[in-house]
Amino acid sequence: MLNTAPNLQACDDFYETLIKAHEGLSTTESHAMNARLVLLLANHIGDQATLQHALQLARGADALGAAQVAPEGITPAVPSHTRAQAPTAA
Repeated sequence: MLNTAPNLQACDDFYETLIKAHEGLSTTESHAMNARLVLLLANHIGDQATLQHALQLARGADALGAAQVAPEGITPAVPSHTRAQAPTAA
């Protein structure tokens, strides 16, 4: 069973570390790093049903494909490197 209740110790510290891990990476490199991280954590979890549930929640759909709200305590954030940046003055 997937635990969606807040479970991280020092979650702000982890989030900061995660964002710092992306610093200096191109968007492509950042996506590749995220993919490797997902695969490492999926291997650690190992349970197919739990991983399937996580994929469904992460995509925002239940088993029937209906829209679903993110679980309480989980707030998706856009990585800073993908946010639109204001053009610099010439």
